[in-house]
Amino acid sequence: MTRQEIIDHIKEKRSFLCVGLDTDIKKIPRHIIEEAGENEYEAIMAFNKAIIDATAPYCVAYKPNTAFYEAFGTEGWKALNDTVAYIRDNHPKHFVIIDAKRGDIGNTSAMYARAVFDDLKADAITVAPYMGEDSVKPFLGYEGKWVILLALTSNKGSLDFQLMKDEHGNRLFENVIRKSQTWATNDEIMYVVGATRGQMFEDIRAIAPDNFLLVPGVGAQGGSLEEVCRYGMTADCGLLVNSSRAIIYASGEKDFAQAAACAAKAVADEMKEFLDTYSKI
Repeated sequence: MTRQEIIDHIKEKRSFLCVGLDTDIKKIPRHIIEEAGENEYEAIMAFNKAIIDATAPYCVAYKPNTAFYEAFGTEGWKALNDTVAYIRDNHPKHFVIIDAKRGDIGNTSAMYARAVFDDLKADAITVAPYMGEDSVKPFLGYEGKWVILLALTSNKGSLDFQLMKDEHGNRLFENVIRKSQTWATNDEIMYVVGATRGQMFEDIRAIAPDNFLLVPGVGAQGGSLEEVCRYGMTADCGLLVNSSRAIIYASGEKDFAQAAACAAKAVADEMKEFLDTYSKI
């Protein structure tokens, strides 16, 4: 999917919401599991299809986290594959991100890239940049596909490394962004920046003024959507803001899909206001 296609979809929907499909079998409404005859694959698929169809009018992207599927072995991978295929067949304009946080030596990364882009046929994958250029480059050889590099995350442990300063006073996440700008254009590379980072989006935009940012942490993690937009939005939006638990687990009852739709719509309605205020699309 091209950058312009992403922008056009945001403009059409007046939303830059990404719904995280972190499907936890322990949190799926019990009636779904019962109807699936305790079959985990069938339960995951029934839940995902209902969530996708309910939220599709209000979002532009989906982000399955591979951990929630890999935990179930071959059946879990099949559920991930079939979830991506379902989005492709029924909501083809939606951007599909595989949240896998891969990153290894070049030949291994090449195999990870094949799995995500050739087999799953996703649009993007999250990648850890710690091992450097040769661990990232194999993901960049696919036309219309995206690498989303971890830059500044919102978890507590991010303080251990990401904010460490070098002899020039540059923080590690800043060096990651600067260096990776030489590897690919803003048509190929995005960055993960946690919503809880607020005003630090200004520092990131000073280095990466045009790259799209994937922003987790709005919703259950308490990040401020208004701050993200004020400091991080560009003229063509430049943001994909992810919400997972607050949307997909908005209800544990039979109205779970309707509740997810309402939660997604509430976020999208806010996003429309911020697009009108801070962007030019």
